[in-house]
Amino acid sequence: MKTLLHITFTSLLLVFLSHIVKADVKLPRIFSSNMVLQQGIEIPVWGWADKGEQIMVIFNKKTIRTKANTEGKWKVNLPVQEYGGPHTLTVKGKNTIVFDNVLIGDVWVCSGQSNMEWSVDRSKNAEEEIALANYPKIRLFTVPKTVAQFPKDDISSGEWVECSPETIGGFSAVGYFFGKKLQTELEVPIGLLHTSWGGTVAETWTSAETISDDPDFKEMLVKLQQMNLENYKEQKLEEVKKILGGEFPTEDKGMENGKPVWSALDFNDSNWKTIKTPTYWEAQGYMDIDGIGWYRKEIQLTEEQSQSNLTLHLGKVDDSDITFLNGIEIGKTENKYNEERIYTVDKKYIQPGKNMIVVRVDDTGGNGGIWGDPKDQFIAIGNEKMDISGDWKFKISKASVSAVNIGPNSYPTLLFNGMINPLLPYAIKGAIWYQGESNASRAKQYQRIFPDLIEDWRAQWNQGDFPFLFVSLANYMKPVETPAASEWAELREAQTKTLSLPNTGMAVTIDIGEANDIHPKNKQDVGKRLALNALKVAYGKEIVFSGPMFESVEFSKGKATIVFSETGSGLKVKDKYGYLKGFEIAGSDKKFHWAKAELATNNSVVVSAEEVENPVAVRYGWANNPDDLNLYNKEGLPANPFRTDDWPGITK
Repeated sequence: MKTLLHITFTSLLLVFLSHIVKADVKLPRIFSSNMVLQQGIEIPVWGWADKGEQIMVIFNKKTIRTKANTEGKWKVNLPVQEYGGPHTLTVKGKNTIVFDNVLIGDVWVCSGQSNMEWSVDRSKNAEEEIALANYPKIRLFTVPKTVAQFPKDDISSGEWVECSPETIGGFSAVGYFFGKKLQTELEVPIGLLHTSWGGTVAETWTSAETISDDPDFKEMLVKLQQMNLENYKEQKLEEVKKILGGEFPTEDKGMENGKPVWSALDFNDSNWKTIKTPTYWEAQGYMDIDGIGWYRKEIQLTEEQSQSNLTLHLGKVDDSDITFLNGIEIGKTENKYNEERIYTVDKKYIQPGKNMIVVRVDDTGGNGGIWGDPKDQFIAIGNEKMDISGDWKFKISKASVSAVNIGPNSYPTLLFNGMINPLLPYAIKGAIWYQGESNASRAKQYQRIFPDLIEDWRAQWNQGDFPFLFVSLANYMKPVETPAASEWAELREAQTKTLSLPNTGMAVTIDIGEANDIHPKNKQDVGKRLALNALKVAYGKEIVFSGPMFESVEFSKGKATIVFSETGSGLKVKDKYGYLKGFEIAGSDKKFHWAKAELATNNSVVVSAEEVENPVAVRYGWANNPDDLNLYNKEGLPANPFRTDDWPGITK
């Protein structure tokens, strides 16, 4: 009887306590002390409480009362506020929540993929920039990475912090340098709301309302919404096991007590599968598998060759590698997926006859493995080059749990649901966006889905056509020697066409990229150029905010005359001899040739080529990496790449 009474009392107590917890008024995590609330418009404040609970919101000597609806939700709009602070925001229900050090300023959403995510501490002059980052009127918030099948109401963590040397290191560099330029120019509080995820595609950042009308993604959306996620994980686990020969390895068996046993010259790899290098392992059947993979390649050396040091040109490795020869570690590189691995080996580790190259690859996400150009994969020994591309032995020794989870690009809407919807309808000034690399192979499609994303966000925020500013892809990859088709050029063209939407702006970065790094370290100029667009588009400043933009072309007497807009105080050639670079010209045969180009007036350029008698098309900067473009306006902003033709390229 005592036991029964104890159980009954405990049950009642739990019900009572759960009722108390439920009764607490609650706000989304986007609200915290140190936040910035948007100036100049009504400010939504919302949250949850018990059904019918009376809520009181107090801010800047104003009190607004409401009550929670039948679903336990409530929302008020604070009246329009002027720049200033600090203030205190108090919310009272059956409990009281107080947020202090609140500023009224401009809130900017900073989103996209890895170049937006790229942190200050990994950027140019990082140590100096961090030491000087004492800007208490800039406030920072980072949204945790989250995928979600359906729209979430809140995020799992996060808080607003003041910008300082202690808080800025891990924050978005583009976001910070953008915000710093605005704050110093305008002298108003700036809130930077960072929500990005490296390697992601645009459609994952778009809502179901928009994707449901898209011909390329609506079926995927239906599949996602009907999916049982637990079943999905079980099915993926079985698929991965099948790919890996019936097991899901969770420990790297290639290492035993810290020793690389799979690197030994005499290790038996006869039951390993064969893989071709340099090619990502995903492209060879190991789909959606991150983790650790081992590669082994036997080479035969003569007695004479074994008397010389050799240099191993392995190619690129995504993401990290430890490389061995005959069981001896000869080099390693961490988290530089775009860097050529070149390791020199002392002749004392080489022997005549059989030698074994072994590479342990650690892939943390996205594509994985040894990749690059086959001509960059060889051994240099003496005056000889030995090709080592082609077949290698291969085995996955450890698979990441992420292999059985839905990734951010698995279906459309996943990141909108998890990382944008929880922010709605937090009042903002606008958004900056750095993304496109992951959509570069689908530039024609991007002409539709990128403007759709912008219009979607504007509809979801319900703040009208708020400013949306974006970065045109930087120059990247090995420069071309002859004119050719280009995926990245077509993606830049899609971005340029998006400027037809109202209140948009584009920062051109075609001159500050790095051939060997998809993440150029100069994020200062990216932020500055975005800020120039913001000063013009969002704040109405009469400034030169853009580099020269193609306006028109006229063909006459074997030459093309290109007229530009946005020339500021005039065109400028950044070359001491005055030679313009990066122009191509073609006749009706559609074959492009490098062209001679020179300034004609303050806003025009004349282009010609001996090989083209009657030109019909001109291109400028039309390459993944045009390398040495030097057409600017006198304010120092680069000309935007363009083409005058609309001939089909290589993307869909």
